Amino acid sequence: MTNPAPSPAPSLPVSLSANPVLSSWIRFSPERQVMVSPGKVEIGQGIVTALAQIAADELDVEIGRVQMIRASTAGSPNEGVTSGSLSVQQSGRAIRHACAEIRQIFLTAASDQFGVGIDALDIKDGTISGPGNIRTSYWELADRISLDRDATPGAVPKQSAKRIVAGNSVQRLDIPDKVFARPRFIHDSALPGMLHGRVLRSELSAAKLTGLNEVGARAIPALVAIVRDGDFAGVISATEDGAESALNALRKGANWTAGETLPDENGPAEWLKAQPSETTVIDRRTAPASSEKQRTIRRQYNRPYIAHASIAPSCAMAQWSGDRVHVWTHSQGVYFLRADLALVLKLPLENITVEHMEGAGCYGHNAADDVALDAVLLAKAAGGRPVRVLWSRADELSHAPFGAAMTIEIEADLDAAGEIVDWRHSIWSNGHTARPGRAAQPALLAATELQNPFPRYIATNPPQANGGGADRNSVPSYDFPSWRIECHRLLTMPIRTSALRTLGAQGNVFAIESFIDELAAERGEDPVAFRLRHLSDERAKDVIRIAAKRAKWKPDRQTGRGWGLGFARYKNTGAYCAVVAEVEGAEDIGVRRLTIAVDVGEAINPDGVINQIEGGAIQATSWVLKERVRFDRTRITSNSWSEYPILRFSEVPEVDVELIERPDSDPLGAGEAAHGPVTAAIANAVYDALELRIRNLPITRDSLIAAMELST
Repeated sequence: MTNPAPSPAPSLPVSLSANPVLSSWIRFSPERQVMVSPGKVEIGQGIVTALAQIAADELDVEIGRVQMIRASTAGSPNEGVTSGSLSVQQSGRAIRHACAEIRQIFLTAASDQFGVGIDALDIKDGTISGPGNIRTSYWELADRISLDRDATPGAVPKQSAKRIVAGNSVQRLDIPDKVFARPRFIHDSALPGMLHGRVLRSELSAAKLTGLNEVGARAIPALVAIVRDGDFAGVISATEDGAESALNALRKGANWTAGETLPDENGPAEWLKAQPSETTVIDRRTAPASSEKQRTIRRQYNRPYIAHASIAPSCAMAQWSGDRVHVWTHSQGVYFLRADLALVLKLPLENITVEHMEGAGCYGHNAADDVALDAVLLAKAAGGRPVRVLWSRADELSHAPFGAAMTIEIEADLDAAGEIVDWRHSIWSNGHTARPGRAAQPALLAATELQNPFPRYIATNPPQANGGGADRNSVPSYDFPSWRIECHRLLTMPIRTSALRTLGAQGNVFAIESFIDELAAERGEDPVAFRLRHLSDERAKDVIRIAAKRAKWKPDRQTGRGWGLGFARYKNTGAYCAVVAEVEGAEDIGVRRLTIAVDVGEAINPDGVINQIEGGAIQATSWVLKERVRFDRTRITSNSWSEYPILRFSEVPEVDVELIERPDSDPLGAGEAAHGPVTAAIANAVYDALELRIRNLPITRDSLIAAMELST
């Protein structure tokens, strides 16, 4: 008889392992508050509320006592970047473990003080009580207990059945300020003595500044300074109107070189395939041939460059004091931004403080980091006064990084019965991240414009262990016998790319789920049944079954109306999501309804999860129906809302979400789970409605006409 394998030794959650000192996460204030300091930041996903719920539960305090501290390099844990739907998975687990250990530390101290067993003590709203009316609290004991100690792996958080706050739809902590217009966004904030800055950039891609006549700008009364360093130029003014006027005057006096040639907008797939690239085999599965290949089906799917289209353009504030600088930013990674600022400024890290403030709208790497360097460079000429820099709408839609265009080819070998015997998936795309702090050279725009410039950073892909980039969700969730997945990352970057929400997952899920529908149609098999037949993961099957049932899959065919299905598990390790889309239309497509089933494991705040799924579904609908970066051979042309339209309120579909509760499972991030399935579901519904297979996004009148021409 063999002995069972020993249980693995307990370990700390990844963020707590990287930042083990308990006091860096939790402290107790004299005002009887619990101060929680995560390294993740609020960008509209409701993370401050979910993390507060976790802390309240583990410490047995009312959530109103929990104060969430904005991330800052001055003292917050370094949790890298807030991205990838990992905030609850990483920060939430760290806070849960830290609070569980701190609770035990305080109970032990109270037990020693009163001479009673820990099991005889109880905690309610931070007050520790026991037999004989003994009573103390976290705050009374805080002066005697140092949390400047490392966390240990043995702490045991509460079982899910004993959690009171987590699992309930607590009102979001950040919403009241936003509803009542109290300054919370960086755009609405002002520092004492603040000046206003603007930066001059050419519409032409990578143009060089060859001449600058400053006379007109210097005539503006509120002007404080004109700053120039190589191709970087900007103005500082005492007023915002003055900054705009000085910038306009400076623009009239600027001369630029011709810049770089951009790709042909009408042939992105051909251009992507023709560029030098780095090829990586992402995954390979082999199996003994069970049946002989009879034929091969090959399809190509394309996603355009997509802008972040943040509702408010990027903004930052900076202030110098001697050789030290303080930066306020809506960057998603304050420590990473600090690392790049240190490279550009040639300063030690400890001379730079980067503090997060909320920005009005972005999931992904927009220009938040770029505008921070702009503010720092301008503030050097401000005599110690803070400078606020705001990009324009045209700046944001022209110079911020875009989500990368993608061309995806999928081939399937079928046997005589039409069953899949082999699957091949190839991707051509720029890299999907050029965030700061990842390399020996900075990734910030102004760094390439200085008199002594840094080279332009070529976007890379995160490793598969972190979810991948262009290859994210390229490995099928389905049980195919063999496959080969490969990615060709472009080594050139005339159009600047970085992380857009979901990275490559939206494009890959669109391609896979569209192709799955095409294969089901070849067999005359129902798309739901076809998927279920190729899945062994019961949680995957559950979301598909529940979405289909909730949507009453599938109603009788109606003229001009169709239904389509899309499914994915985000990053193959995160949340499960299935979507049924109902569309209607002929010349233009309207999405009437999205029915969604999602499994995120333990849902800390169910309403927050549903909000994230709804928001992601609406954003994906906008991508699918409207969004595409436009350009000619010299510049980005979609630099206004009229040229880069997004979904209007009148076009928003009804979104119906069913959340599958699994309180005993680890929590999984929800923010990016819906995008790929929604994209595929809409495309599949268009085929159901019009018998037109759209393989090139977005689905516009032009793409419908092109599909009609191909089908005739």
